[in-house]
Amino acid sequence: MKTLKTLAPLIARLTEIQHLKSAASLLSWDQETYMPAGGGEARADQLATLEGLAHDKLVSPDVKGWLGQWVDPTSGLARETGAEPWDEPSRALLREVWRDYSRANKLPSEFVTRLAREASLSQQVWVEARAQNDFKKFLPNLRTLVALKREEAGYVGYQASPYDALMDSYEPGMTVAHITPLFAALKAGLLPLLRRVLDSPIRIDDSFLHRTYEADRQMEFGKLVLTAMGYDFTRGRLDLSAHPFTTSFHPTDVRVTTRVFETDLPSCLFSCIHEGGHGLYDQGLEPERYGTPLGDSLSLGIHESQSRLWENSVGRSLSFWRCFYPMLQQVFPHQLPGVSLEQFHAAINRVQPSLIRVEADELTYNLHIMIRYEIERALIEDGMDVADLPGAWNEKMRTYLGIVPETDSTGVLQDVHWSMGAIGYFPTYTLGNLYAAQFYDQARLEILNLEDHIAAGQLTVLTKWLNQKIHRWGRTFTVEHLVRRVTGGSLSPQPFLDYVEQKYGQLYRLG
Repeated sequence: MKTLKTLAPLIARLTEIQHLKSAASLLSWDQETYMPAGGGEARADQLATLEGLAHDKLVSPDVKGWLGQWVDPTSGLARETGAEPWDEPSRALLREVWRDYSRANKLPSEFVTRLAREASLSQQVWVEARAQNDFKKFLPNLRTLVALKREEAGYVGYQASPYDALMDSYEPGMTVAHITPLFAALKAGLLPLLRRVLDSPIRIDDSFLHRTYEADRQMEFGKLVLTAMGYDFTRGRLDLSAHPFTTSFHPTDVRVTTRVFETDLPSCLFSCIHEGGHGLYDQGLEPERYGTPLGDSLSLGIHESQSRLWENSVGRSLSFWRCFYPMLQQVFPHQLPGVSLEQFHAAINRVQPSLIRVEADELTYNLHIMIRYEIERALIEDGMDVADLPGAWNEKMRTYLGIVPETDSTGVLQDVHWSMGAIGYFPTYTLGNLYAAQFYDQARLEILNLEDHIAAGQLTVLTKWLNQKIHRWGRTFTVEHLVRRVTGGSLSPQPFLDYVEQKYGQLYRLG
């Protein structure tokens, strides 16, 4: 049996590449947290150099030679020659390295460096444009990035849609042909339920969530919950950023960020839980597999399933707050007197169409994603002029949610993704919601009295289950294989639709 030892030269090269990527990630984390504003130009050059070096090492003649020896170039699968077959980890590693190599080999080194530099510069301009509510300030950078992403799709190639080439880098194997009917089925279930909720006579008061909550105490409570989830602060940290995110340099160094508004308690609270879900995934990868696909997260949709599972299935549940609401009242003794557990639970689940995606309720959140998905397809497939984005955004907000942003900062400028060149990323958020519902249903089947454990604050029971079922495997399995392995079925919108029907049917007393 041929094992990973046979692949030692390739693994050594992959580790070198990951060191470069980890260094680039550290620079990106610093750029969004502590870097002085004047460092932007130099930081862009530094990131471009590291990304270019990592790319060149992956597409080098050495890697080409090793893969030519070990992988069938037609199928991308390990060559089964000789008397000794490959073991399963080696097959998985070769499959995934071939996938990464094949994509990278289609991209010229000059293009990779140029894209990395433009993305770094654009991100810094986006921060200023958003703060100043000035889309025109960001327009030249965004126009450049969209052109680069169209160029990338051309290099990578595609069968049906250039958007497929971009989405595939975030969610392997996902295509417009697959995701469009999936979204259509989800929308067909969500819109009638949303209408019933909005027509319900039940009116939930959430005004107490917008009293003044001291920032340092919000951070203190966020750390308390992260610790209870099993997030290891000896291998991670919590910081502030303009847009909450998680960055991993190694399973022993995984960092999450949040943002704090003193008159909006849920913002910091749920971004901590959300990013904590991402952090647990990255801390749960096998350290000895670092640098290889076996030590890397599977896809952004699967990654998002972990954050949304913790944020919504757990963090917005009544069971969770049976334990943590008394603690929250102790942290904020003057803000929550007289507010019952049931009132608090209803308030954090209040349904109200809103402008900001990251603060949207569970019923309207996926509609925000569909808006972005349709706009991105128009940009990449139809050649929409970037200057038309604010108008297109506002019109879709009116159509889907019945509200229109008064400023671009609360509209087309609200997300960081396009400034990073991350076009094709947004659909993974809705995929994450769907995966999360299926995974959590399975966890409830397999973990005896899971809700009771959560109500007692014993959250690591779930963390351990997720680690054993999902985290530790890295990219050993394809997305489809993993979902079937964990849940026994393929991806479907129905578990999510059943979940929101039951939850909001109870909250709003729907017949």
